[in-house]
Amino acid sequence: MSKQFIGTKIIWALAMTRLAYNEYRGWALPADENGNDAGYLVEYLDGGAPNHPDHAGYISWSPKEQFDNAYRPTSGMSFGLAIEALKLGKRVARAGWNGKGMWLAIAGVESEWRASIAGCDMPQDWQGYSPFIAMYTADKLLVPWLASQTDVLADDWQLID
Repeated sequence: MSKQFIGTKIIWALAMTRLAYNEYRGWALPADENGNDAGYLVEYLDGGAPNHPDHAGYISWSPKEQFDNAYRPTSGMSFGLAIEALKLGKRVARAGWNGKGMWLAIAGVESEWRASIAGCDMPQDWQGYSPFIAMYTADKLLVPWLASQTDVLADDWQLID
């Protein structure tokens, strides 16, 4: 019996027709496919061996409708998507935060690697706590953080490089 799944991935994508993708890969378009189908070249960097010399990750083509139903830009994310990004070890911030360089990361148990990816050292006394969200402040401090109702309902969350 099949099961239902929901997924979250961070990808790179470029708008490209089915024909353009096939040409990019050096393939002939199969006779039963429409080369004018709108879609995207999608690059996955979180697994799979690279399959094209110009890309670091695995690439494939996705039809526009399926892509649009599965992905959103990483600027303008909901709080839920921001939380998923945090769980993947990414840094996130609200677009309108006043302090420059402020962002969130996960700290606590089993998150030492997340703090390292986030580009800061986790205070030693935080190791051993259950995972929690920490903010890197404009004063260059890492402090525990709680979301306001405005933060939870906002759709202006973005990934921070």
